Amino acid sequence: MAVHQNFQTVRLNYLSIPSVLLISKKPTQLKSPLAELKPTLVSLQNEASVKPITSKTTTKQHSFTITYLINSCGLSSESAISASQKVRFQSPERPDLVLALLENYGFSKIQISNLIRKRPVLLLANPENILLPKLEFFQSIGLSSCDLARTLSSDPTLLTRSLENQIIPSYDFLKSVLLSNEKIVSALKRTTWIFLEDPSKNLMPNVAFLRELGVPQKCVALLLTHFPEAVMQKHEDFCGIVREVKEIGFEPRKSMFVLAVHALSGKGNKSIWEKCFEVYKRWGWSKDDILTAFKKHPHSMMLSEKKIMKSMDYFVNKMGWPSRMIAQCPVVLFFSLERRIIPRCSVFQILLSKGLIKEDFSLTTVLLPVEKRFLERFVTKYQEEVPDLLSVYQGKVKFEGA
Repeated sequence: MAVHQNFQTVRLNYLSIPSVLLISKKPTQLKSPLAELKPTLVSLQNEASVKPITSKTTTKQHSFTITYLINSCGLSSESAISASQKVRFQSPERPDLVLALLENYGFSKIQISNLIRKRPVLLLANPENILLPKLEFFQSIGLSSCDLARTLSSDPTLLTRSLENQIIPSYDFLKSVLLSNEKIVSALKRTTWIFLEDPSKNLMPNVAFLRELGVPQKCVALLLTHFPEAVMQKHEDFCGIVREVKEIGFEPRKSMFVLAVHALSGKGNKSIWEKCFEVYKRWGWSKDDILTAFKKHPHSMMLSEKKIMKSMDYFVNKMGWPSRMIAQCPVVLFFSLERRIIPRCSVFQILLSKGLIKEDFSLTTVLLPVEKRFLERFVTKYQEEVPDLLSVYQGKVKFEGA
């Protein structure tokens, strides 16, 4: 594989790691030489020449480290004191090289500050042998400088993991499922843990389970690309959710199946699902109505209470449409009330009041068409009869019935 060839030299360099560099926050089964290090205070001295540190030297180190973290890394006094408990040094030589490397790769001062605050030990990492190969690797698979800086400053854990033993094996598995670097980058931007956990632990068995049920490759890729956290659940939990989705009536060969898996994945999503269930019931929906909406658009069970209430209030109380009618076309709940629903419904009401259209026009006919099609069918067509129709649609003239 091209990536392996390009990074063969990097791998060889990486295996000769200084023994006092990085600490893995959450070791996986794919252990790097760094993952077994204990969180000790380290210096830039060679281990072989380390001498007992006197209290005076330790105090001097501590003071210098705090000053450096504040003045060069932009940390607050409180954050600098906290970080100095994890790393101390007497010379700015290595930290300066680390900061210069990050700046060269497009990290802003704020991003560097966030990264160092979260992983201060990175200041003592070898820039050329440890950090540079990882930065080059992620750029080589298509992560832009902007996204690289944003992603790593948000969670710098990736920079503490082995390129050879963790990052590349994770990449190899993701490539075998997603087939393109573009999709891998999309997944990475959603969660760095897609590269941090041993893929054989949950990812591989979860993907295998989907395939056993007949879920197509494109649907597996859809779930892993856009909702990687769902596929990273514990295998037992994941299988339970997949079976539940199948029992509700979703067809494994359709994309709605994996969207439903996502909607029910994790405690957070499950809690939102239950909240949505309660809100829809307030509008008179039965359990069958709610499941109908869920089957038509799984993410209708992931909307906020505020969004549901505002949209339903407009449809039912302003437009006079039956509440249960929305369950048959839940996608309309995702549309912007101000930018799409109100402007289109205002045009619809004007045309209806003038007898230019019949009341039996469906909700989907008014709200689903793309803008060009809607304008042709409901605005341009009636411009002579209603000269202000376009102005009402654009919000320049207010329709009193809206």
